[in-house]
Amino acid sequence: MIRFWFLLLVLIRLSQQNQTGVSSCGPQNLTVSRSDQTVLVEWEDDPSCSALNDPILYNVTVLVENQEVHSDEVWVAPGHVGSTHSWRWTSPLPMDCAAHTFRLRAQIQNQTSLLDQERTLPDKDTFSRNVFPQDALLEAGRSATFCCIVPHGQQFGQMYLDGNTGNTTKISEHRYALTVRLKPVMESGADVHCETKSGEVHGASVFIGYPPGDEDLRCETRDLESVECRWNKGRNTMVEVQSQTRYELDGSPCVIGSELRCSKEVNIGGGERNWTLTAQNVFGKVEIQDSADLTRRVHMFAPHDLGVGDVEARSVRLSWSWTVQRYHNLSLNCQMIVSDADGSSLQIKHGVGLKAAVLTDLRPNWKYEVKVRCRTAQHFWTWSDWSSRVSFLTEGDVPDALDVWMQRKGSQTVIVWKKLLANQSHGDVTGYQVAWTRTTGSDQLHKEEVNASVHEYTLDGDSVVTVTAKNQHGSSPPSTITVPPTSPDETSMNLSCFTGSDGGLDLSWSHHPEASCGYMVDWFPALEGDRVDWLKLPPSQNRVRIKPKNDVAGRRYSVSIYACTGGAPLLLERKDGFFTEKQIQPKLFQPLSYKLRGSDVEIYWDPVPLREQPACIHGYVLYYFKNRGEPISVTTENPADSSLTARNLQSGSYTFIMAAQTAGGAYGNTTLQVLLNDEDDLSNIFISMGAVFILLFLITVLCYRHWACIKEKFYPDIPKPNMADWFTSPEKRVNPYLQSGLGCHGEENLAVPELLLKPAELLNNNNTDQEDTALTSQAPPLYQNNPAQSRHAVSTVFPNLTYNLPVADPERPADPGRPAGLEPNDYHPQTLAEVFGQNRATQKPVICVSEYIMALQSTQ
Repeated sequence: MIRFWFLLLVLIRLSQQNQTGVSSCGPQNLTVSRSDQTVLVEWEDDPSCSALNDPILYNVTVLVENQEVHSDEVWVAPGHVGSTHSWRWTSPLPMDCAAHTFRLRAQIQNQTSLLDQERTLPDKDTFSRNVFPQDALLEAGRSATFCCIVPHGQQFGQMYLDGNTGNTTKISEHRYALTVRLKPVMESGADVHCETKSGEVHGASVFIGYPPGDEDLRCETRDLESVECRWNKGRNTMVEVQSQTRYELDGSPCVIGSELRCSKEVNIGGGERNWTLTAQNVFGKVEIQDSADLTRRVHMFAPHDLGVGDVEARSVRLSWSWTVQRYHNLSLNCQMIVSDADGSSLQIKHGVGLKAAVLTDLRPNWKYEVKVRCRTAQHFWTWSDWSSRVSFLTEGDVPDALDVWMQRKGSQTVIVWKKLLANQSHGDVTGYQVAWTRTTGSDQLHKEEVNASVHEYTLDGDSVVTVTAKNQHGSSPPSTITVPPTSPDETSMNLSCFTGSDGGLDLSWSHHPEASCGYMVDWFPALEGDRVDWLKLPPSQNRVRIKPKNDVAGRRYSVSIYACTGGAPLLLERKDGFFTEKQIQPKLFQPLSYKLRGSDVEIYWDPVPLREQPACIHGYVLYYFKNRGEPISVTTENPADSSLTARNLQSGSYTFIMAAQTAGGAYGNTTLQVLLNDEDDLSNIFISMGAVFILLFLITVLCYRHWACIKEKFYPDIPKPNMADWFTSPEKRVNPYLQSGLGCHGEENLAVPELLLKPAELLNNNNTDQEDTALTSQAPPLYQNNPAQSRHAVSTVFPNLTYNLPVADPERPADPGRPAGLEPNDYHPQTLAEVFGQNRATQKPVICVSEYIMALQSTQ
C-alpha cells in the first residue's frame, strides 16, 4: 500500500515537471530580414526544449497594419531541437508600403507554449516617395501588387499601371494597393501612378521582362584543341540593362557570352559528346544542348601571309601559311577569288595541308586582286574567313585580234575596226597595218601603215582586206574581211520602219544556211553619216537586242543584218527607224492645200522629208468637222500617200486637221479652214446656163445664115416681115423685105410666090377644124402680112417656124366649120408641102429647115 502511494506521487511529480517544461519551451533570438519583398525569419529553441523528446510545431503569423494576412507552420524534429531554424516568405505587398509584423509561437503535444516572440519591419519614410515598389524588376505574365500611401490631408482617387486600373484594395485609411497582371512593355519600363481627388499625382517606375530564351546551340573547333559554341539569342528579356544574362558552358563561365559565343579548352578526340549552355537572369534560366563530333566540325582560321610570285602574262603563283600546325595534316579545299575592274572570277584548288596554288587564264598587262579561304575537304564544314587581299600586275603580250567591219559610203567602202580595250591590247598599241588585194583583176598585195589614233581605212571596189594591231610585244593575229561588189538588191531592198523600246531594239531572223561563221548586225544614223557600230553573233544565235551608245530621241537609224559566210558578208535584211521616237511637232504638212471636186474636198500635201520625221509614219488621218460638229475621220495606211478626200460635204464652214499616224498616236496636226457656200453652187449653175445659151445662140446664127442662103437662091421675092418697132413710137412702122440682091453660091434667084389674103376668105390647110382653131387662137395679133404688097397667089399654107403665124389663101373657099369672129386680117399656118407643092416636079428638093418671116400689116 505504501508502495502504491509512492508511485502515484512520483507520476504526479513527473507530470508537473513535464507541464512546466512545455510551458517554458519556445523560440528565442528571433530575427527578421528582407530582400525586396522576400522576408527571412530565423530563431533558436529555448534551452528548456532540449529536455523534451517530442517534435516542436512553430506557428508563424504575419500581420500587416495589425491585420493578419498570412500564417504558416514549421515542424522541428526532436533531433533538431536546439539548433537554429528559418522560414522564408515573399510578401505580395511591397514591404515599404506598410509595417509587417512576424509572430512566432511553439506548440508541443497539442499544448501551446506560453512563450512567443514577434518582430516588426516598419514601412518607409513617405516624405519623398508615396508609391511602391520603386525600380522593381517584375516578370511578365505574373500578378503584381503596387502600394500607394496617400499623404495626410489628401483623399485617394485612383491607381493605374500604364492605363490599366486593375483591382484596387484599401489596406488602411491612407494605404491602398493595386493588383494587375503584368504585360510586356518597352525596355524603358512602365509607370505606376497614384492620384488623389485633389489631382495630385505620385508615381514609380518598374521594369517588366522575361527569363532568357536563347536557342540553337552549335559547337565546333577551330584549333583542334578547344571547343567554341555559338547560339541565337531568342526573345528579348527586356531587362538586359537591369539584369544582364549570365552564360555557362558545361559549368564554366563564359567571358564573352554577351557576344553569343563561348569557348572552352577540351581534349578533341573522336566520337560525339554533349555540350550544355546555361543562360540565367533574375527571372530564371534556360539550358540548351548540342551533340557533335568535333573532328567533323573544324572551322579553320583564315590563311595567313598571302603572297604572289612567278608573275607571267597569263598566270601567277600564290602562297600562304597556317597558324595552326595541325592544319598541315588535313585534306583541304581552297577558294581563290580573283577580282579586276570588270568583275571577279572563282578558282578552286585541292590538296593536303594546301598552302600554295597557281592561278591561270589571266589577262596580260592586267591588274588583279586575290583573296583565299579554305575548309576541310572530307566533311564540308564551314569555310574559313577570307585572307587579306593581295594585288599584282601580269606581264604584257601581243594584242588580241581586231574586230573588223565595213561601211558603204557612196561608191567607196570604209574598213572600220573597234579600238582595242585595255584588256585586249595587252600594252600600248603603236599602230595598225592594212593589207588588201582585189578580188577581180590584179592580185597584187597592197600594204599601208595606219596611225594608232585612226581606226578606219577607205578604199574603192571589191577587195579582201586584212588588218593587224601592233604593240611593243608584237603584232596581233590578222583579221580579214571580204568587201563584196555593190549589189542592186542592197539599194532596192524594201525598207520597213521600226520603233524601238526603252532605247533599244529586239531583232530576230530566220537561220540562213550560208551563215557558216555566224551573223553580223550593224546600225548607224541614217541621215547624219556617223560611224557604223556592229555586233558579231555565233551561228546558233538568231535574236539579239541592240542599243546605241549615244542615242538621241528622234534620230533615224539604219539597221542591217548580215550572214557571215566563207567569203563576203551576205545582206539578209535592212530596216530604217528609231530606237527612241520623238513626238512630231504641229504644222508638219506645209503647205496644206485643197481642191473642190463637186461636193468633195481633196486635201493634199507635199511629201514630208525624212529629216522632218522624228518618228515612223505608218499612215495619215484627216479629221474634218462643220462648224463645231462631231469630227469625221478619213485614214490611209500608206505612208507614201499625199492626199485624202472628204466626200459628200454640204455648204458651210469646215475645219480640216491633217495628222500623221505614229506608234504613239496621231501627231503633227496641221489645220486648214475651207468655206463651202451656196454662191459656189450658183456660180456653177450660171456658168452651165451661160454655156447652154452660147451654144443655142451659135446654133441660131448658123441656122439663120443657112436659111438666108436658101431664100436668096430659091425665093428671092418673098417679102420680109413687117414688124412693129417695139422700142420706138407706136406711130412708126417698118416694112422690111428680104434683100434679093444677095446671092448664095453664085446661083440665080428663083421667083417665090407672094402671100395673098383676100378679106373674109378662110384658108384650108387640110387640117381639122380643131387644129385650125387652135392654131388661129395661138397666133399673135401684132404680126400681120400686108395683102396689098402681095403679087403672086399661093394656094398652099406653110408654117412660119419663127412666129408660128397662120397664113390664108385668098382664092380658097371659106371653111364652113371655122368658128365665127375671126378677123379677115388674121393668119393661118401653112405646111411646107403646100407652099412648094405646085413646083415639086420641076424643082430640086430643099434640104433645109427654114423659117419664113412675115411682115406686119399696117394698122393705119
